[in-house]
Amino acid sequence: MKRFILPLMLLLIVTIITAQTKTDSITLVPQSQLNAAQRLLSGNYASAVTVGAYAEMLYNQPEGDNGELDVQRMVLLFGYRFNDKTQFVTEVELEHVNEIYVEQAFVNYTLGNNLSIRGGLMLVPMGIINEFHEPTTFNGTERPEMDNVIVPTTWREIGIGVSGRFNDISLGYQAYVFNGFKSTEADGAAGVSGFLKGSNGLRGGRQKAIQSTVDSPTLSTKLDYYGIPGLRLGFSTYFGKTQAADDVESIDGANIGIAMLGLDARYAYQRFTARGQFIHASLSDTEAYNNLTGKDLGSALQGWYIEGAFNLLPTSKEQKLFAFTRYEKYNTHLDTDGSLVKNLAYERTDITTGLTYHVAPGVVFKGDYQFRTNALDGNDVRDRLNFGIGVWF
Repeated sequence: MKRFILPLMLLLIVTIITAQTKTDSITLVPQSQLNAAQRLLSGNYASAVTVGAYAEMLYNQPEGDNGELDVQRMVLLFGYRFNDKTQFVTEVELEHVNEIYVEQAFVNYTLGNNLSIRGGLMLVPMGIINEFHEPTTFNGTERPEMDNVIVPTTWREIGIGVSGRFNDISLGYQAYVFNGFKSTEADGAAGVSGFLKGSNGLRGGRQKAIQSTVDSPTLSTKLDYYGIPGLRLGFSTYFGKTQAADDVESIDGANIGIAMLGLDARYAYQRFTARGQFIHASLSDTEAYNNLTGKDLGSALQGWYIEGAFNLLPTSKEQKLFAFTRYEKYNTHLDTDGSLVKNLAYERTDITTGLTYHVAPGVVFKGDYQFRTNALDGNDVRDRLNFGIGVWF
């Protein structure tokens, strides 16, 4: 671990000394909001080299259990502008202090005002949180749970594609070809082991660019409409098949098909903000997959939430104090194939309510309480009290 941290810290220090960036206010207006990578690509900096970071430090207290304190993530952001057309962006993430991942690493080449080509490790544009997960951009100490088990955030893969904006019709677009989720590999003891299961759907199949397997590329697209003041609408799609290791890919059930659709909306008017999201994924060949691996993967996953927030402070103040409530429902066993019985414990409802205090652009204190239930009678899901500190610069 130390051999990774020291070079990263030295690089961070040197970059800050040699390439200071302009102060960039982090807006909460949906139409003009940028995520970390978009800010690095925006060109609003004093040097070709750019640097930033975001971090979350959390306290979770389940009812009746011991609490947990965690530096959940620290992400270092680096960008370099080779010329007016060519840029490189990367995010290096330290999770829970002891794990290191590369979250993004891609080259962006601008062909024109409305078209850029991107290639490398990128976020899959599905829903809101997978692209906008910096801690100052969302309410709640924890990200919405449906984004973890349905989308699943943070979902990134290696690929290539195009992106751009047509400002005259207020439309942004993205389209990428990615490697997909990994579904199976050979297991000497059990025959074939599977990475996908009922409790969290596709999450275990994220390859994260770690020597990723690919035999059937997938297609991911997103459209963003921002032509109505204060409103931003998104429509996402993802189609393809999972990936299996070479020695098992020809076995019946080694791969499944995925068709995922997403709708999202963000709105802001004076002191009021709201957002909502709906994701549905249809999975094919899950009966054969479950028979092969012994897993309990559902054939349909679905989740949605709605959230409203109100700033308790006057709009004239730089600080903002949002009181919010989010209602979300998500089910990783919306449907099942064959003899697999739906597990009602996978049909879940969360109500999260609390406060988000923006003490300065890029610094937030959070506190909330979560009422958590599922559809299985007698199943105990513990409610939870959460506090957190988030920064982004």
